[in-house]
Amino acid sequence: MIHELGRRQHVVRSAGCALDALREISQAPPDAVILDLGLPDLDGSEALRMVRGISDVPVIVATARDDESEIVRLLRAGADDYLVKPFSGDHLSARLDAVLRRARSAPEPRTLQVGGLVVDVDRRAAALDGGPLALTRREFDLLAYLAARADRVVSRKELLAEVWQLTYGDDQTIDVHLSWLRRKLGESAARPRYLHTVRGVGFMLSAPQ
Repeated sequence: MIHELGRRQHVVRSAGCALDALREISQAPPDAVILDLGLPDLDGSEALRMVRGISDVPVIVATARDDESEIVRLLRAGADDYLVKPFSGDHLSARLDAVLRRARSAPEPRTLQVGGLVVDVDRRAAALDGGPLALTRREFDLLAYLAARADRVVSRKELLAEVWQLTYGDDQTIDVHLSWLRRKLGESAARPRYLHTVRGVGFMLSAPQ
């Protein structure tokens, strides 16, 4: 993996265990982290939570398990993306380039308001009815993108391309993040207030009527 990334002009630093990796991240923050869950000293999910405790760096998790509960667990723990072993160097490089593009893109300074929902894109802060919302980086990106297109239906394909910077992917990733976002907005798919599903088309953010 190191050889493949180096061949694609990435500068790679490796760590043999979670504690060494955490020390590296805290002392010399990287542009992105590829976290193999098969660590000798810590459970992979625990290591991921510790990374999230010290850095907002994009994290791609490499896992041997390809099942829904594992994917949800990793995303909930703070992963930005995941890869199921075995994977090719091309696949890894494409995923890494995607998270790096997203992390490096500077948001336009502006504040968006949809009903009682206020999204400050420049400060990366959001509030609902005056109360701050505790959002992950991906949740904020998703909310800001939808808020900038309020009252317009946005397709899954567009969300993957613009929020995740992917040309293809698992719809489940979008569904999981939307579910978390709805919960923080105090609503559900069955009883939406701001986030509406347009069956077979996509999603729309709009002010409550």
